[in-house]
Amino acid sequence: MSELVIEKVWKEYGDQIVLEDVSLTVASRAFVALVGPSGCGKTTFLRMLLGQERPTRGAIRLDGEALPQEPGPDRGVVFQRYSVFPHLTVLGNVLLGRELSTSRYKAKLFGAARRSAVDEARRLIAEVGLSGAEDKYPAQLSGGMQQRLALAQALIMKPKVLLLDEPFGALDPGIRAEIHTLMKRLWHETQMTVVMVTHDMREAFTLATRVVAFERRRDRPEEKQRYGATITKDISIWPPRLAGAPPVFSPDRDGPVISLGLRRDDPASSPSGEKP
Repeated sequence: MSELVIEKVWKEYGDQIVLEDVSLTVASRAFVALVGPSGCGKTTFLRMLLGQERPTRGAIRLDGEALPQEPGPDRGVVFQRYSVFPHLTVLGNVLLGRELSTSRYKAKLFGAARRSAVDEARRLIAEVGLSGAEDKYPAQLSGGMQQRLALAQALIMKPKVLLLDEPFGALDPGIRAEIHTLMKRLWHETQMTVVMVTHDMREAFTLATRVVAFERRRDRPEEKQRYGATITKDISIWPPRLAGAPPVFSPDRDGPVISLGLRRDDPASSPSGEKP
C-alpha cells in the first residue's frame, strides 16, 4: 500500500507564508497532478512529500506512519533537470541506488548480489526504451533519453511513491508524447502512487486520476506574504482511471476528458455526474 495523508499542513519561511491549511488524501496507486500559477508552492509541497522540507505545522503520513524527516527509498523523484550522474554510464546510474542501499560506504555489490542487481537494472533499462545504451554516458543521450534514464534510476528502488517535478516540461512535443505513453504503462504495471507537478493542463488531464489546483485566495500585494496558497480545486477524472485496468478511451485520441470538480472553498457544491 502507498496511501498519503496530508493534514492541515502549513509552510512558512520566516514571516512569509507559502502554504496554508493544506489537507489532501491520496489513495494507494492514484496518479495526482498538482497545477497552479508559478510561485504558489507546488514544488515546496512536493519537497515536503520527498522529505527535503518539513512542514511548519501539520502532519504528513505514508501508510498511516509519520513521513520520515529525510528522503528515503520509499519515495522516488524525477526533476525537470535530468538528475543523472554525468560520470556514470546508463547502467551505472541505474545500479547506483541499489549499491548505496546495500553497501552505504563502498557503494559496491559483489557476486550473486551484483549479478541480480545488474539483471534487474538491465530489465528496467529495456522497459524505459534504452536497451543497447547501457554503456553510454548521459552526455551521449538526448533529453528524452536522459529523462527515461532518470525514471529507471528512480524505479529500481521500487518506491511506494513516485514524485515528478515538471519532468517533461523541457522536452519536445513528440518526445513528450512518447514519455507520456511510457509513464502510463509504468503506472499501470507497478504498485506505486504518483504525484506530479505540471504547468501543462493537457498533460495533467491526460495522465492523472485527479487534478489538484493550488492557488492564493488573496493576491493583493500587501497580502501575499501574510496568506499562503492552498487547494482550491480537486477534480476527479471521469470516467475513472484505475491502475492496472484498461482505459475507457484515450484522451489523446478521442478528445477531452469529462471531469467532476469540487471547489474546496464551496462545501455545498457536489459533483452532479452530468456532462456539460
